[in-house]
Amino acid sequence: MSDCNHQCGSCGEQCNERSDGQEAQDFRVKPHPKSRVGKVIGVVSGKGGVGKSLVTSLLAVALTKQDKHCAILDADITGPSIPRVFGLTGKAHVEGDGLVPERSKGGVDIMSMNLLLPGDSDAVLWRGPIIAGAVKQFWSDVVWRDVDYMFVDMPPGTGDVPLTVFQSLPVDGIVVVTSPQELVSMIVQKAIDMARQMDIPILGLVENYSYFKCPDNNKEYKIFGESHIDAVAQRHGLKVLARLPIDPALAQACDKGAIEDVDQHFMDGALAVISRM
Repeated sequence: MSDCNHQCGSCGEQCNERSDGQEAQDFRVKPHPKSRVGKVIGVVSGKGGVGKSLVTSLLAVALTKQDKHCAILDADITGPSIPRVFGLTGKAHVEGDGLVPERSKGGVDIMSMNLLLPGDSDAVLWRGPIIAGAVKQFWSDVVWRDVDYMFVDMPPGTGDVPLTVFQSLPVDGIVVVTSPQELVSMIVQKAIDMARQMDIPILGLVENYSYFKCPDNNKEYKIFGESHIDAVAQRHGLKVLARLPIDPALAQACDKGAIEDVDQHFMDGALAVISRM
């Protein structure tokens, strides 16, 4: 660190240059003994409403169609939406010594707070530490069987849950979701900065609401203004993995729980990067 005063005894940073004889503390939580998980990929953003759950779902479905076993850990404890997107109506249950995730009709394993609540619209009135503890339990108490790729759908920002996921789970990389507005592009840089401070690889950027393709004249319209994603990517040395259009059919599929029935070709660039991990 450039501002290091080498007074390691009073420093909370876990860097590689500690001189007090202490090794960096490992905060990672052990998975359930019966779990087998390959790559863990976080889906993050600097603010809400940009489509993290959509991107998470599209990635999991697309890879499943390539004969990979995918799972989604819904870390958005207070605003879970993944079960609705996949049309899940059942509840997670205990089997032996662990929780069993629900499986979508296409074969994606899912664990979400809405799979544990009595009602889908029940509010979760918990403070940060309890929410963070629930995320850890979704990793340690759930039996994730033979998963090739696990996607972690995180709440927006750089607060308790993203910090917990980065510290507690063996995250192999993250996908950052943004939208065309300059304000969002500015805020998403905070998520990029957080990941780099915690030494988490950034796989690239996905822009949602990128354009609307008119069915009448086949022209593309930039409803949210000109994109800034290329400038953000260049500034940080990142790849643009995908640009998702505003598509009423896609929104309708999410509302109906039919995300597995939609065309996934928008995610081809992202899949190429993830498949090489």
